[in-house]
Amino acid sequence: MLSKSQINLLKSLQQKKFRREHGLFIVEGHKSITEFINSAYLVDVIYYSPSFDSKVLKLSQKINFCEISVTELEKVSSLKTPQDALAIVKIPEWPVLQNEQLKGKFSLVLDGIQDPGNMGTIIRIADWFGIDNIICSEDTVDAYNPKVVQACMGSLARVKVHYTLLTELLPEIKLPVFGALLDGENIYSTDFGKEGLIVMGNEGNGLRPDVQKLVSKAVTIPRIGKAESLNVAIATALFCSEITKK
Repeated sequence: MLSKSQINLLKSLQQKKFRREHGLFIVEGHKSITEFINSAYLVDVIYYSPSFDSKVLKLSQKINFCEISVTELEKVSSLKTPQDALAIVKIPEWPVLQNEQLKGKFSLVLDGIQDPGNMGTIIRIADWFGIDNIICSEDTVDAYNPKVVQACMGSLARVKVHYTLLTELLPEIKLPVFGALLDGENIYSTDFGKEGLIVMGNEGNGLRPDVQKLVSKAVTIPRIGKAESLNVAIATALFCSEITKK
């Protein structure tokens, strides 16, 4: 049975300020929890309903296990239809990014992405294309937001997400900076080379002017039809496909 303090903690982790205060976030569902168990993340405790088959998981002895009722799970879940388990996972403290960590490969940079669904999808895309690091502006949606964690379906366990002031970090990274912009070079004829940063902008406003100034090459996905814009997650997938192909 969950205590009042446990319920309050679990509910509070749906808000960013409390996730940061406690250094914890929530993962829901058997598949996603398994991904985090088999990663560098530290799973603190798993709450599970009677229908959950805990024997399926090869659990570390360091993980606490607690059976709770379906009603209790519904109280603390962020989902309309709760799954059979919920885990509390520690937010990692990734080392400060250095130029050497990013050389010889591509990394994504997100400037003001706001939609949790887009963020979760971008994390899955990065995982699919083998991109290790996503560098975010400080106002980009929190990667540990329950909706983001749910949308990325476990991929967050393999992709490091960093938050920083882009206008300070980008000049320090001695790599090509490719910005997704409407008036750039055609993506299908762009020579991306073998390393660099791919910068994607806010859903409604694109890249901020101060970030645009740091772009070394503007790149655009040519529009053939009449759609006003392209979803940022889909655009990210196209960029990742091109840099992988070339």
